[in-house]
Amino acid sequence: MKVRVPQLYWYNPSELELDFPDSWEVHFCPPKGHNRPPLSPGEMQRAFDNPIGTPPLRELARGRKEVVILFDDTTRPTRTHEIASYVLKELAAAGIVDDQIRFIAAVGTHGAHDNVAHRLKLGQEILERFPVYNHNPYENCVEVGTTSRGTLLAVNREVMRCDLKIGIGCVLPHPQVGFGGGGKIILPGVAYIDSIVHFHAQVPFTAPETIGTGNYEQNVMRMEFEEASKLAGLDFTADCLVNLKGEMIALFTGDPPQEHREACKLAKEVYATEHVPGLNVVVSNAFLKGNEAFVTVPTALRSLGADGGTIVIIMNSPTGQVVHYSMRSFGSDYGGRLFSARTLPPQFKIIVLNPVKDLTCVDMFSNAKAVTWAKNWSEARAALESQYPNGAKVAVYPDATIQYLGA
Repeated sequence: MKVRVPQLYWYNPSELELDFPDSWEVHFCPPKGHNRPPLSPGEMQRAFDNPIGTPPLRELARGRKEVVILFDDTTRPTRTHEIASYVLKELAAAGIVDDQIRFIAAVGTHGAHDNVAHRLKLGQEILERFPVYNHNPYENCVEVGTTSRGTLLAVNREVMRCDLKIGIGCVLPHPQVGFGGGGKIILPGVAYIDSIVHFHAQVPFTAPETIGTGNYEQNVMRMEFEEASKLAGLDFTADCLVNLKGEMIALFTGDPPQEHREACKLAKEVYATEHVPGLNVVVSNAFLKGNEAFVTVPTALRSLGADGGTIVIIMNSPTGQVVHYSMRSFGSDYGGRLFSARTLPPQFKIIVLNPVKDLTCVDMFSNAKAVTWAKNWSEARAALESQYPNGAKVAVYPDATIQYLGA
């Protein structure tokens, strides 16, 4: 049997063919909304004409003096330039001129964008018209208050000097907050390192049963970033949902908590994936978040269950895995404040297919000596056949970075 999985979202997208022995039982498992059609320009405009919980942006912006537009980084597939064109049109209708606007990459503790990454997200025209800054989580943040869960929130100084704050993002499954997007553009997006660490290390333990991929209704971390967005004065957000090609299939705009909750309702449907029982092997392809392939691991573990099996992670990202200053390794046995040496239980085996292999690319879930390495599918298949000489039952997730197992 042969199946194809997408590759290289930001870099000339293509497909990788995966062939399996004829005797193996192979299930191709895309998310339910994988082939939904993209939005038309008219549908995108209607999202701005009918925001959730706020007046239209052109009304909200009237009389404002300084505007910041926050956007997520290349670990998210958001085609920011497409949404930004509507935001800028709304601002112009309110009388806002270019000199009043700046863009900030809400990178949290991820590595800063260079101009190549800025152009991928924003396009060249925006770089030529407006100043575009990276958030720095270690400097130039100002305190704005303390949340009810004890996070002393400090936020990017440039963000806080603006009296109109807009976020552009994408709602995708997230292993902690349930679904990203919304007020997460503030915390951790443009927050200070101490605030970010408290958010990730302390807040989840106040109600650990509420967190996890696809869980958002009572998720304590979602509640925390909603509260943080209110403290910071985030006025308006535009969040998209995407299909398996990264095309926008829905757009929610308006009040950050309200629009995000509505977006999550649809996200829970479109990203849900069928659970196939009795698997030996899960092939987890990382496409739309190819530089954050570790997020595929929780779904793969749940798919295999307690008896274990083999996870094949396909991480084909020319720029490598994203720098993560709080969570990744920065030496032989140490790393950021939230780093810990990670290994999976012994009943799970990992094959990493990485055409541009580097030994630290697995440090968010394992270590270089604990995985089997492959540079192409032929090598990965050979490793699988040696582990399962009598055949195997396989699930292939074409983009496990945006998939979760539905109820």
